[in-house]
Amino acid sequence: MQYFELKEQLKNFAVFTLSDIRKIEAKFYRARLNDWQTKGHIKKLRRGYYMFADLALSEKTMFLIANRLYAPSYVSFEMALSYYGLIPEGVYTVTSASSQKTAAFKTPIGNFSYRKIKPELLFGYQLEKQDGQNYKMAEIEKAVLDYLYLHPKMAREDDFYEWRFNSEEFLAKADMAKLDRYAAAFGNKRLTACLKRLLKFMRNPK
Repeated sequence: MQYFELKEQLKNFAVFTLSDIRKIEAKFYRARLNDWQTKGHIKKLRRGYYMFADLALSEKTMFLIANRLYAPSYVSFEMALSYYGLIPEGVYTVTSASSQKTAAFKTPIGNFSYRKIKPELLFGYQLEKQDGQNYKMAEIEKAVLDYLYLHPKMAREDDFYEWRFNSEEFLAKADMAKLDRYAAAFGNKRLTACLKRLLKFMRNPK
């Protein structure tokens, strides 16, 4: 198989693997990938995962790549909070929740990190479309809960002030009934108490 044949076959893939290639050509010789890397045709993102070097990158394309690079996963935590306009800081690592072990990858196109959550907590995301493909993005309610769940020390008003959380935006967009259902699904008393304090803070800022 020539490079341009591969590119045509996998033109809709943000990320592809050797397994993807071998579904097209069962006896594909792996060393060709090294050759194509040397020639600048493809980029290696992590072991066994590649992308075409001329892929146009955007925020949403990065989300697609994040989902594919380490699955099952969905974009959450700081990146999702930034996506929804809830925190002011720029986020330079695509952060995701996964039922796999915690991991991080530094790649030629950016950094990706994954925090482990229980498999039963892998819910509360929506499918968004980009270039005809779907990526998983935490819903606004779940992004906040995921963040609080993995930051157990965030409990005081001072912590909420330092977070510089956009309360007005959250209260305008969030579904409170859904937030309560999702919080209950965690089965975590500390999280429930923290959420209660956060909502009180948001509704009655000093």
